[in-house]
Amino acid sequence: MADRPPRTLLEHRIRQRRMTFEEFVQHAEAFARDNDEPGTLSLRHLQRLASGQPIGSLRPATARLLEHLFGEPITALLAPPKTTVMTETEEDSKAELRQLLDAARRVDQSTIELLHQQLDAIRRLDRQLGAIVVRDELKAKTRQVERLAAHSLAPGTREPLAALLSEMYTLAGWQALDLGDITESWQHYEKARAAAAQSGSIAYESHAAAEQAFVLIDAGATRDAVDLLDNARRRADVTAPRILRAWLAAAYGEALASYGDQTASLHAFDQATELLPDQSVSDERPYVALDQVHLARWRGHALARFGHLNAITVLTNALNHLDPTFVRAETALRVDLATALATNGDHDNARKHANHAAILATQVGSIRQRRRITTLLSSVQ
Repeated sequence: MADRPPRTLLEHRIRQRRMTFEEFVQHAEAFARDNDEPGTLSLRHLQRLASGQPIGSLRPATARLLEHLFGEPITALLAPPKTTVMTETEEDSKAELRQLLDAARRVDQSTIELLHQQLDAIRRLDRQLGAIVVRDELKAKTRQVERLAAHSLAPGTREPLAALLSEMYTLAGWQALDLGDITESWQHYEKARAAAAQSGSIAYESHAAAEQAFVLIDAGATRDAVDLLDNARRRADVTAPRILRAWLAAAYGEALASYGDQTASLHAFDQATELLPDQSVSDERPYVALDQVHLARWRGHALARFGHLNAITVLTNALNHLDPTFVRAETALRVDLATALATNGDHDNARKHANHAAILATQVGSIRQRRRITTLLSSVQ
């Protein structure tokens, strides 16, 4: 009924009350009883009245009942609504737009910083508890920032909101990838790259593109992943945060390892080591999780792929020093370590780490790692 304009003021008033014709008939009957009104109103009668169809002479008692219900003369109720009358939906829509514009107008640097802190909290819960726990919270927060960004008119506000959105989309993309949905992950990264472009920051654009390359790796398009990461790291010149450039070099090394180019891969990890700042960096944006331990974990992953003799030592040291809140990272690390052990014929310890990884993968809901574990365990039985 609400898909078309009201034909009479009576129909318009019933819509304003958020009632169906059936509900209004029941309401009118109760009103008549409570107020000793002799008028009656059937559903069929109401439908004809609301549609503006001629019905002959209207009983005075029914006319009086409708007048008492709405406080308007029956002639006005049965006439078409005036064109100047705005429906409640239109009023609500305009009011909502004004509210959103006002809210976006109040966004300042401290607001954006608070939103980043909230994202950091979600990110920490994600790495410790898994996407299955926090993805709904991330979706809700992303919708909030999307609305602010879409209604922001103040110079210098829309860009940092777009940058924040890019980070939110990349986290959502990683969550979807971990949950085994490559198509959804790709879509999130497309949004991340579009938001990064709006931010006007090459650093954010490089980061979003590099993150998307991991979808290509999982899809088996390793050559495309190598090309995408190569372009991303070349775009991030010396003006980009040093830790980001180190992260891009390490990500490039992982893509090269997936592609099977051992020499270039290990060279990329050497570059990442040179670029990595000596001190821990936590406030650079876009956010990347990289320190000496994570870099060793990534290098160990590549070494395990190549069956390198040093893989076990590198991965074991990384495991011993890994922050225990990085549960999903520990899961992947144990899979890599199990792989390296199996390659070297130590199947007992390989199964031990693979089984431990399976427990962690179940805890955080990582379908991506469970698939790796299933493949690994089948080879070490």
